[in-house]
Amino acid sequence: MDQKKLKDQIDNLKLALQKKEPPSTIVAILKGLEKADSPSEDVLRSTKAGQHIGKLRHDPSVAEEIRGAAKRVVDKWKQAVQSKKHKGIPSVPTRTSTPSTTASPAPPPTPSASKPYQGDAEKRNHRVDNPKTDVTDSLVRNNCIIVMYNGICYQNPDSVETVLAKAVEVEAAAFKHFGGENAEYRAKMRSLFQNLKVKSNTELRRKVRLGEIAATDFIKMTQDELKSQEHKERDKALEKENLNNAQVAQPEKSISDALTCGKCGQKKVSYTQAQTRSADEPMTTFCECLNCGNRWKFS
Repeated sequence: MDQKKLKDQIDNLKLALQKKEPPSTIVAILKGLEKADSPSEDVLRSTKAGQHIGKLRHDPSVAEEIRGAAKRVVDKWKQAVQSKKHKGIPSVPTRTSTPSTTASPAPPPTPSASKPYQGDAEKRNHRVDNPKTDVTDSLVRNNCIIVMYNGICYQNPDSVETVLAKAVEVEAAAFKHFGGENAEYRAKMRSLFQNLKVKSNTELRRKVRLGEIAATDFIKMTQDELKSQEHKERDKALEKENLNNAQVAQPEKSISDALTCGKCGQKKVSYTQAQTRSADEPMTTFCECLNCGNRWKFS
């Protein structure tokens, strides 16, 4: 995970703590950090991410599940840093003499969180998976989390908890970016859902799922950026066809002073002729007054 993505995640975490969001929201953000690739030691130092999350492990004012999730994130990062220092030699977790009562042990992962999805990923939605989407105190936000869940879970082999954590992360980023439950926020959530549900948009779904597109970047993508490659190629072909059609030679107009406009009486009239009926019938003359724009035809 690079510095920008980690900083965005820490900002989301701090905002959720400041607003006293439900524990499930904060745990979802921490799970996203735990699932992502471990940042380097330099990135951890520059963002002070370890300090921010480390404090949560022993904070009695937060829920037990938050302390447990924070502990798992910090432990994972420590092991990753130690492994790099020892050039691949597995690190042995050190035992501290601190009594076990000072920090709650991390709860064991539930079977659904540790196993991939077992059903038909093509038919997944929140009704089938039944995730716990009552994450915030707002009905609008919870409904947007459901919308995002339905988009992210399509063709997704990840567990219900993993998909929900990603949906919560995207919704929180959109809520922060658009400044609340306004029309822009709701429209963006619908747009993201619609693009995720396009069957040919497999690359977008993959990048969002694996974190190659961060939630903070995903909610800022334009409609063109969200389109699948197939859709982009189709638009390009249509644009080329329209350009070719526009370049088709049009019949050259002649100007005559022998024709009089019946509307303004001027004799400055342009005209073209075309065979609109059978070959043995007279050609049709199409006229346009250059003075008033009046148009008429005769045979």
